[in-house]
Amino acid sequence: MLTKVTKSVDGWSAWGLAAFRIVVGFLFFCHGASTLFGWFLTSHGGETAQIGAWPSWYAGVIEFVGGLLVMVGWGTRTAALLGAGSMAVAYFWKHQGDGLLPVQNDGESATLFCWALLLLVFLGPGRFALESVVWRRGRPQPQPQPRAASGDRRLAVVGE
Repeated sequence: MLTKVTKSVDGWSAWGLAAFRIVVGFLFFCHGASTLFGWFLTSHGGETAQIGAWPSWYAGVIEFVGGLLVMVGWGTRTAALLGAGSMAVAYFWKHQGDGLLPVQNDGESATLFCWALLLLVFLGPGRFALESVVWRRGRPQPQPQPRAASGDRRLAVVGE
């Protein structure tokens, strides 16, 4: 029973990774949009981050641009690594001093973003990312190899 479920789920893993990447990227993008422009919700006490203000404006830029890149799947590993690093910094600078656990110090979102983005660094963007589609189109397609005659038992050597 469990083997059937595992095989069924394995067939959908590329779609699951795409959905995960898109949702995480969108939420990270929204976090940056609220920091920089006040879209969806104004953070930081009702004000947007002032241009060049350390660290909120820079974090907002990383979240906004990085979230967009992760969402569409272009430069995913680099954007996710920068995003994970910024969330780790946010957690330790802003939240850690208020309690040991993320649930105690209101650092759940920073922690979840950090680990979700770090997972994307290792898994990559997946088959349905923009960069994967571009790379597939740029590569020459493999040519089918001629089949050996029915009486010939030799294997065809690729590249001859």
